[in-house]
Amino acid sequence: MKKLNDVRVGILKVPVTRIALLVVSDLFAILLAEALSLYVRYDFKFMDVNRAFWEATLIIYPLNVVLTLVLFYIFKLYNSVWRYASDTELVNNGIAVFLCAVMQPVLCWIMGVRLPSSFPFYYCFFLLMFTCGVRFSYRILRVLQKRRLMHGRGSTRINCMIVGAGAAGNAILKEIESSSYLSMQVACVIDDNPGCHGKYLRGVPIVGGRESIAENVEKYSIDEIIIAIPSANRQKIKPILEICKETGCRMRILPGMYQILNGDVNVSQLREVQIEDLLGRDPIEVNVDEIIGYVKDKVVLVTGGGGSIGSELCRQIARHGPKRLVIMDIYENNAYEIQQELLRDHPDLDMAVLIGSVRNTSRVQEIFKTYRPQIVYHAAAHKHVPLMEASPNEAVKNNVFGTLKVATAADQYGAKRFVLISTDKAVNPTNVMGATKRICEMIIQNLNRKSKTEYVAVRFGNVLGSNGSVIPLFKKQIAQGGPVTVTSPDIIRYFMTIPEAVSLVLQAGAYARGGEIFVLDMGEPMKIVDLAKNLIKLSGYRVDEDIRIEFIGLRPGEKMYEELLMNEEGLKETANKMIYIGKPIEYDEELFERQLDRLKEVSKDEEGDVRQVIKEIVPTYHYE
Repeated sequence: MKKLNDVRVGILKVPVTRIALLVVSDLFAILLAEALSLYVRYDFKFMDVNRAFWEATLIIYPLNVVLTLVLFYIFKLYNSVWRYASDTELVNNGIAVFLCAVMQPVLCWIMGVRLPSSFPFYYCFFLLMFTCGVRFSYRILRVLQKRRLMHGRGSTRINCMIVGAGAAGNAILKEIESSSYLSMQVACVIDDNPGCHGKYLRGVPIVGGRESIAENVEKYSIDEIIIAIPSANRQKIKPILEICKETGCRMRILPGMYQILNGDVNVSQLREVQIEDLLGRDPIEVNVDEIIGYVKDKVVLVTGGGGSIGSELCRQIARHGPKRLVIMDIYENNAYEIQQELLRDHPDLDMAVLIGSVRNTSRVQEIFKTYRPQIVYHAAAHKHVPLMEASPNEAVKNNVFGTLKVATAADQYGAKRFVLISTDKAVNPTNVMGATKRICEMIIQNLNRKSKTEYVAVRFGNVLGSNGSVIPLFKKQIAQGGPVTVTSPDIIRYFMTIPEAVSLVLQAGAYARGGEIFVLDMGEPMKIVDLAKNLIKLSGYRVDEDIRIEFIGLRPGEKMYEELLMNEEGLKETANKMIYIGKPIEYDEELFERQLDRLKEVSKDEEGDVRQVIKEIVPTYHYE
């Protein structure tokens, strides 16, 4: 107990000492301000000052002390952290001193003495000068000390350029200045407002607009560029990033305007520039109320809940108040990771995490019987195109018949809605993976005609950063020094971020009436080689000098480009302009069911090739 008290005393000692020193300095400041006010009033001649005025200052001094200490306490001038003092403390100090000066005639009246009419003005000036000088001197000394340390560090110092001379840029610059833990020095500031050029932001020159970035990177030997324009959308940021990435500097960006509003702008809020920043469009927005309306208080099952799409589905569903979230996955490590994340972020969430395969009929039946999910998101699938080309039978067993078993259980146990996660590779497929996904779409359309459950599919393209996608592969290759492998210089793909894709899946589920194939608008397609170049430059390397790009040719089953809709499907708009409904293709149901039976038998033959049977079911499937 004694040790604990000693610790407390040690903690309190420094603030009490600092307050005492400030009070003592203020006592001297009041005395000096009174004396100098008379000294200046009488043309710097002490002998000319009326003796009665000297006596008056001594008489009102005790009242001045009490008044000053009270006002300074009210304006928090004794408990501010002066090493980080800012304009707020300066304004508070100024108001408190002004009130002290205004009260001088009142104090004289109370004590029955008289002072020159100009005394309050001089008193205000000198008291402000002394009190501010003492309080801000600590911060000035810290800044000077940091500059000395920065010069002493020499080559370890990081020269920075800030793009954006607004409030965010000022806040970042202020923190870099005041922190003793950052080895960064802001050498220059860039802003597109011509009125700012040639001026200074906190002593740092504003050297020009975006067109001068490359020139000033060279001039000031810049190592890092900080983009501090949180009010700009991605369309406005993209051209600046395009210029910056050519400089070879490391880039970081302040994410959004809400940090300015919350007063949270600081160096910790900066993040690395990501490849999606260069897609040149704003994040897709959804109507959260619609999502909450059909997920809230429902039992929701997510198959493949540990995967890239499945885990993000779980995150977003957990935020919308489900009655219970049931996560099913065959991979225990993935399931464990999303379980621990949700336990941490949503401690009140009713959650069941289950290990099992969608290929296991009895396990699927048991899960539906026990938990009775009302909404099912089926994200479990084999999705790697080249791997499925080498193991087509496994793709059929998992994708086609795994979907059939989960979708059938949804009907048997009265699920209200079943949402299949599909792919643009299902359109005119050239690979087994895409063809099996097209069969999955046909399965849910077939079941929708017979069941009270509303079956829908949501089809989208490539998802940035998902497991097995090009971005993690490129990052790994860059970290190893290259080369970065691209199949063809002309190959293009549609891209979307994982949260965007999942939020649209959730909203498409809200629009479902049964039988639809929802198609997400992925924006403009992007060349994979451009993606690789951008990622190399964002990593601070030069293309083909530091990191080489190597073209390895199309892999088995790969297309040069992906389509989102088959020609015969057409499009129908929804309330969300990013979501469309494809018209279902008519097909013979009885024939389809017989073909599925045959596909099931053929897929069990490990020596056989199921491609021909797949071709019979999906006439648009082409393979070599």
